[in-house]
Amino acid sequence: MAVPKRKVSKQRRNKRRTHYKIDAPMLVLCPQCHSLKMPHRVCKECGYYNGKEIIKVEA
Repeated sequence: MAVPKRKVSKQRRNKRRTHYKIDAPMLVLCPQCHSLKMPHRVCKECGYYNGKEIIKVEA
C-alpha cells in the first residue's frame, strides 16, 4: 500500500490548490435593454432571449 514517506509542507499543499479558486461569473450586455446578464440565458430585466420575448416581465 502506498503511504507518503514525508509530510507535505503547507507551501507545497497550497501550490497544488491554486487552481481551486472560484471564477467571477461572465456577464454580457443584453441587446434589448442593455443591462448585464449571464450569457445564453433569458434577461431578467426585460425577459428577452435571442431577440424574442420569452417571459412577460411586469414593470
